[in-house]
Amino acid sequence: MGKARYSDDFKRDAIQQITERGYSTAEVSRRLGVSCHSLYAWRKRYSKPAGNSLGEDHSAEIRRLKLELARVTEERDILKKATAYFAKDAK
Repeated sequence: MGKARYSDDFKRDAIQQITERGYSTAEVSRRLGVSCHSLYAWRKRYSKPAGNSLGEDHSAEIRRLKLELARVTEERDILKKATAYFAKDAK
């Protein structure tokens, strides 16, 4: 018997079932009739590299949130000083 040849689309769909839909590797292996070893190899080859692009997105979001936090903190401090100033004059 020869090796079964699967298309790239079939392989990507199998990996999506594991990564995006939450099925276990063993379950997908049984349903599709593919070995777990093949699924792990396909996952390594076809899954999206999450480390770099995801890290860049997170670091950009963190920078944006830190800038916003600094601005809001400054606004809060100004309002505290204004409240204290007007409260002093009201007495």
